[in-house]
This record gives sequence, structure tokens and C-alpha cells, in this order.
Amino acid sequence: MAWKDDALKHAIAESPREACGLVVVIKGRRKYWPCKNLAATPSDFFILDPEDYAAAEDTGTIYAIFHSHPLTPATPSEADRVGCEKSGVPWFIVNPGNLDWREIKPNGYISPLIGRQWVWGVSDCWTLARDWYKQEWDLELRDWSRPVDPQAFAREPMFERCFEETGFVDVTGSQIEIGDLLLISLQYSQLNHCAVYVGNQMILQHTGGRISSRDIYGGYYQKNTGRVLRHSSRC
Repeated sequence: MAWKDDALKHAIAESPREACGLVVVIKGRRKYWPCKNLAATPSDFFILDPEDYAAAEDTGTIYAIFHSHPLTPATPSEADRVGCEKSGVPWFIVNPGNLDWREIKPNGYISPLIGRQWVWGVSDCWTLARDWYKQEWDLELRDWSRPVDPQAFAREPMFERCFEETGFVDVTGSQIEIGDLLLISLQYSQLNHCAVYVGNQMILQHTGGRISSRDIYGGYYQKNTGRVLRHSSRC
């Protein structure tokens, strides 16, 4: 396919960064639409430039998402599977070194709550919280768009601006209950991290660069909790 040749050229040119782009149907033909990778660490993962995505969408129909694995096998990662589900379209992956191609399609994949890989905007603390509420309480919470740079979010987080619109109320000072959402300050003065209280003095959380885990709620985390939120359906 001609689009695969163009995508491979892009992947080779970008290596060791992950190349990313779109397969777009324009006038009955699939064409490759290269996009900028805006990830802070582009050798580890990719973030499609939303302006590139919008331009492609204005020109044709998005058929698939493409990216490369220049330093690892083309085998889809857990984050790739999560991202594919979220996008609703097929994903193509290539390793430009050995020319191995893989394809995945949305198939209802659900990532485990514990042990998932951290990828900003795809599998992070808010993603984990949303998945817990969906799996445990069948609550579908809004997936707010994040800034491209996770450090920008850490400096100016959105949680305090958005929690009421997401259906939470502030119950700080009340007895903590299972399912309460904790807003925590990590490294910055702002409340830039969230965790779900799951009982027995444990929280479910996903911090940057680590896998998701259940951790004891005490010491550092308890000291740096600024708000305790409870979903309005449980008040």
C-alpha cells in the first residue's frame, strides 16, 4: 500500500523518536497524513498534534492511527490497546528497524486497575479513577482533555476547577468513605493528583512513571491531601 510506504519513511526519518500520523480516506483512497509528536519524551510515547488531527479531519475521513516503535518490538503495548479503544479506530504500528507491522482494532479491551503502564492522557491518575467508578459503581465520568505537557498540568491542575461539573461535592473534614476521590499535592503546592479511597486505609492511584497500585493511605499522601470529594450519587 502506498500509504504504508509513506508512513514507514516518516518512521525512519523520526527514529529514535516515535513517529505518528493518520490514515485518511480522501476521494476514495487511503493516504498517510504525518503528524507532529508533541509528547515530552517522544522516544517513549506519542501525542498527536490536535491541530494536525483537525486538519486531517477537515480534509477527509480518519480511517486509522499510525505510530512507530523505534526502540521496541511493534507488539502493541497496554497503553496502545487503551488508546485504540479510546480512539474508536484501528491502529497500525511499525518497528522501522525490522519492518515488522502490527494492527489492532477496538475490541472492548479493559485495562486492569492494578499494574497498568503510565502514559500521560491515556493511562494516568484520572483515567484510573474513571475506570474504577465505571467498574465498581457503573458511573461514566467525563474524560477531561489535558494539556499536552504533564508538567504544565502539574503546575496548573484542573481538578479544583472541574470536580463540581464532574458530579463531585467537597466533603473535606467528614469521615472518609470507600469511593471518595482524594485530591493530593505531589511535588507542587497545587492539588495535581487524584486517588480513590478503596477502604482499609488503602488508596488506588497512578503516579507518573510508575505502574498503577494500591497503596497505604498515610504519611505523605495523607499529609498532602487537600480535598476529599464524594460523588453526588453517594451523598
